[in-house]
Amino acid sequence: MQIQVRINEEGALRNQRYAFSDKFTLVSELLQNARRAGATRVEIDHDAATKTLRVADNGGGIDDFQKLLTLNESGWDAATRDEEQPFGIGFSKCLYSAARCIVTSRAQRVDFETAAALARMPIDVVTVPGADGMASGTVIELHGVELPELDTRIAAMCLGFPVTVVLNGKTVERPFAAENLPLTPTAVGAVYLTGQRNGKHHHNTLVFLQGFCVMKPTYHQLDNVNVVHLDSRQFVARLPDRDKLIDEEDQRKRIDAALKAAWRQVLEGAKAALPAGQLVETYYAPMRAWGHLDLLNDIDELPSAVCDDIVSYPYQQGGGDCDYLRTSALVPTRLAIERGEVTLTALDPVDEENIGRWMFARARGHIVFNSIGLHLDHWVQRHVRYPEDETLQVEAIDERARATLEGRWIWPDVVLCRTVRVWVGDAFADIADDGVFHDGTLYVPDGEATGLPVRQASDFTDEHDQFLEADLDADREALADLIRRLRSVDPKDTLGSLLQELKLEKYPLLHGRTFRLTVSPVALGHSVELMN
Repeated sequence: MQIQVRINEEGALRNQRYAFSDKFTLVSELLQNARRAGATRVEIDHDAATKTLRVADNGGGIDDFQKLLTLNESGWDAATRDEEQPFGIGFSKCLYSAARCIVTSRAQRVDFETAAALARMPIDVVTVPGADGMASGTVIELHGVELPELDTRIAAMCLGFPVTVVLNGKTVERPFAAENLPLTPTAVGAVYLTGQRNGKHHHNTLVFLQGFCVMKPTYHQLDNVNVVHLDSRQFVARLPDRDKLIDEEDQRKRIDAALKAAWRQVLEGAKAALPAGQLVETYYAPMRAWGHLDLLNDIDELPSAVCDDIVSYPYQQGGGDCDYLRTSALVPTRLAIERGEVTLTALDPVDEENIGRWMFARARGHIVFNSIGLHLDHWVQRHVRYPEDETLQVEAIDERARATLEGRWIWPDVVLCRTVRVWVGDAFADIADDGVFHDGTLYVPDGEATGLPVRQASDFTDEHDQFLEADLDADREALADLIRRLRSVDPKDTLGSLLQELKLEKYPLLHGRTFRLTVSPVALGHSVELMN
């Protein structure tokens, strides 16, 4: 016994109606056929009320009407088959979308009910009276077609289509058609790079094959995308809708590689044509994004994006931006760096382990340098200091007092002192106005009274990534209160400090009054007597 592959023709015809996933594929297939026929203009008229669709093109026309109804056998010439690998099923969408088809081309016409055609009834090809001079072009009329919102859908469909399309008398815009873009040839096809003139690059890319989009990002803006028109000899879209590439992930890698190579060409041209400073500020972002940072290795100027000043108190982030850093207003010169006049320091993000290194860098006026923002072989890398590789020590100078902060979220030890000395390697910085957290202890110098150092001890974020603002405020107030109590060595100064926070001047009734206050060691154990 032997078996072999066979085709149930009736079943194939019956099930073909379910092959296409989108009713608008009908329009894209007719546009595709017109393009392959050499058309330079396609006019579409759609009447939603009567459910009619008329598609007319000025292409080469149909030389054999049997090819329309022969499924899975392309009727195109050898050159088109080699170039585009047509499937031979495009017109079949008409059979399943319409009740009646009328096709006119080269002075001939067929007019048939689609149910009869699918039942494989013979269809007459007739000569059109008075059309002897009709040498080219094709008109397809479909009746019983439902295409709601065709005007919206066709706008997206034709974004990169190479042929002029007119819908109900209005020309459809085709901003990404090859004729409307300055394209660059690449290994995968023709490419347009957004931002190639001003550096405002983007990775969002629209990929077209034979005029239709086969790859696009989930969210994108039409004025800020790359465009790729693939070489149809190398790429094939999946049957039947042609809306995705076969082996999409592998092909995406090829396309990304071609975009990267195209950017290399643009950047090398810019490097040869522009002053160094203009090159760096204009094209640093695409150089970094597309993997071409090595082009800066021999450029003296640094991009401002890799240099930050520590402009305020460093703390563990939680519920806010890194507001203690700001891009350096004046990027240091190569000469200043090589002479040691400025120090570039590479720091890990702030955490409880390295906050002392951040405080040291701030006190010494170091510039925070993004070491991964430039190529490993860039000349500046050998001048960068890496405090994370050096030992960190923090000590209290002239300790005043110590206690434990019983906070709502944190319970660190607190040491009051004249100044805080931070050692990184064999260098130190004395800090007199800001607290420093290190190894479970908050070191508070004489100039600190705000309670803000609690933000160095924790980011006040719970296991659900919720920022605990109320706990932060409570612990900050608790630390400020603890500092006041530990510093209370003079009764008059202590009371004056407490009254200052009450802002008693806001109460006119108290103006000019004299009171006698007696304080006892128990809660609410005080008495107030009005003297005048």
